[in-house]
Amino acid sequence: MKNESLKNPAKKDSPVGGFAADASNRGAWKAGKSFLLFILAFLYIVPVIVLFLTSFKTQIQIMEKGFGWFFMPTLMNYSNVLLEQGFLRYMTNSLIVGLASTFFTLLIGGFASYALVRFNFFGKGTISFGTLLLRMIPPAVLVVPIYVLWSYFGLADTLLGLVVIYVGLNLPFTIWVLISFIADVPVELEEAAVMDGCGPWKIFFTIILPLIKPGLAAAAIFTFRIAWNEFILALVLTNRVTRTLPVATTIYLTDTGVEWGNITAMGTLVALPAIIFTFLAAKQLIAGLT
Repeated sequence: MKNESLKNPAKKDSPVGGFAADASNRGAWKAGKSFLLFILAFLYIVPVIVLFLTSFKTQIQIMEKGFGWFFMPTLMNYSNVLLEQGFLRYMTNSLIVGLASTFFTLLIGGFASYALVRFNFFGKGTISFGTLLLRMIPPAVLVVPIYVLWSYFGLADTLLGLVVIYVGLNLPFTIWVLISFIADVPVELEEAAVMDGCGPWKIFFTIILPLIKPGLAAAAIFTFRIAWNEFILALVLTNRVTRTLPVATTIYLTDTGVEWGNITAMGTLVALPAIIFTFLAAKQLIAGLT
């Protein structure tokens, strides 16, 4: 028995053996998570790379059998898109809709979440649960009823109509995100501000909002990306003057075929502002968390 213990000093029932087994399990778990994250990143990044590379190909190169990784790049597709009549107008429409939707969603969502956290009133639980249910409704289901209502109220084919619907679609998520951040703000700070003579509006804008910057950044990223990239509702609710950039890609679906080079160039240009906005807002998110 003595010799056996010398040969196997770290038995399974010994503390050393238990620690070694736990370390091995943790290492395997981390390796599994890293592998899964790598697969997910690969699935997300590869289509973006293909989109970007295709935007520098001619129509003949695109239609060749197989995907060619090595080719003579051209800027013709970007030239066609940027010189397209109406491109600047579509870009302006998207910026107006995206920024306005983000601003009003954060403003209204901030007020609503603050009221749900700090005040007690009849129907508080129902309202909170109702906002969550609204988030579960697919936007495609709303296309027909929204088009009928917007046509009746004169909001169809207007940027205001898009802003209103995007604010409504993004409010549930924004409210639930900000609720958790506002709940973490100590009530004592507001009580001290009241003692100093601050009113509710000043408390909200000078105390609450600066302390929930990470939540505002997260909600802003989500809201802007939805408003910028949304296609179905924008396709139905806009015309040639008020259409946004994602909808403008349809002009390259012609009777003679699909202009893949122009579509991928447009797709790349559409993605850039959202990526830039995400990085800018992410800096605020990280700074607030650290």
